[in-house]
Amino acid sequence: MKVPFDLAHWQQVAAERYPNGLPKPYSDDPTQWLFHGHPQPATDPLQVAVARLLGYRWPAETDADMELAIEARQWIAHTDKLAAHADDDGIVCLPAVRGEKPAHERLLALLIDAWETVTPGSWKASTLDRLLADADCAGKSLEVWLCEKFFEQHAKRFHHRPFIWHVWDGLKDGFGALVNYHKLDARNLERLIHTYLGDWIRIQEAGVASGLDGAPQRLAAAQALKKKLEAILEGEAPYDIFVRWKPLAQQPIGWNPDLNDGVRLNIRPWMTAAVLRHNKGPKLNIKWDKDRGKDVESAPWFPVFKGDRINDHHLTLAEKRVARDGARGR
Repeated sequence: MKVPFDLAHWQQVAAERYPNGLPKPYSDDPTQWLFHGHPQPATDPLQVAVARLLGYRWPAETDADMELAIEARQWIAHTDKLAAHADDDGIVCLPAVRGEKPAHERLLALLIDAWETVTPGSWKASTLDRLLADADCAGKSLEVWLCEKFFEQHAKRFHHRPFIWHVWDGLKDGFGALVNYHKLDARNLERLIHTYLGDWIRIQEAGVASGLDGAPQRLAAAQALKKKLEAILEGEAPYDIFVRWKPLAQQPIGWNPDLNDGVRLNIRPWMTAAVLRHNKGPKLNIKWDKDRGKDVESAPWFPVFKGDRINDHHLTLAEKRVARDGARGR
C-alpha cells in the first residue's frame, strides 16, 4: 500500500511556519533531558523546586554543548541565582532538626527567589495559592503538600522511578526527610541515621523526660525507623540489592548502590523495609517481576534461573563476601 506524500506542499508549509528554519530544542517538562531546570515556567513548578532544593540539576544545566533554544539558555542562567538554596548533602528534613529550618520554609524561600530573581515584585501570596491548587492541595499549606502529596505526585510525574525519596517513621507529627537518591551513598545514609534522625531522637528523649505530650510515641517510631535504616545500610537479606546482570562477586555489599543499575533495583530494600511515604502500588508502582525474554547462556545467572530473567532474588552477605574474596584470589 502506497501513501501519497506531497513534498512540495509540506516544504511550503514549513517555509511559512519556520522562515528561519526549525526552532532549536526547548522544553518546560521536567521529565525531558533538555529541560532548563527553572521552576517558574515548568509544567510542574513545585516538583522542580523540591528537586532543586535537594541539589538536583538537569542535564541541560551542566552541558554547555547541548543544542538548546536561546530562551532555554536564559532560564538556565536564572537557575544560577537559586544555587544558594541547594542542600549540600541532599538530605532535607521535614521537621526542624540539626539547626536547619523545616523543609517547607526552605522550599518557600526558594520559590520566592525563583520568581523575584526573574521579575522583582512578581511573587504574591496568590502565587503560592495557585501552585498548591495546581498540585491538588487547594486551601492547604506547603507543609501539608510536602508531607502528604509530594512523594505520590513525584513518583507519578517521573513514571514511578523517583529520584527524591520521602523517608518517614509513619507518624504525621514524626520524623520525615526528603533525600536525593543520586547523592544517597553509604556515607550519606549513615549521616541520615546518626546526624539527622539521631538529633530527632535526642529531641524526643528530652520530650519524654519533660513529659511532653506525644513524645513517647514519636520516640518509639523514630527508634524503629533507625533500626530499619541500619538494616538497609548493612544490606543483609531481605534488605539487599540484587542485579541480575552482575555475577555474584560483583553484587553490592551493604548499601553501596550503582546508580547505573537504576531506581527499580536500588529502591527494593527501602520498599521492603517500608520506610518510604509510600511503599507499594498504585502510589509507588515498582515491582521486581521476571523480565521479558531469555538470557543468553553466558549470562551470570543463567545456570541458576535457566535463562529466566529473575529480579526478585535475595543473597546473603556471606555469599557475596565468599564470592568476592574468591574473585580477588584468582
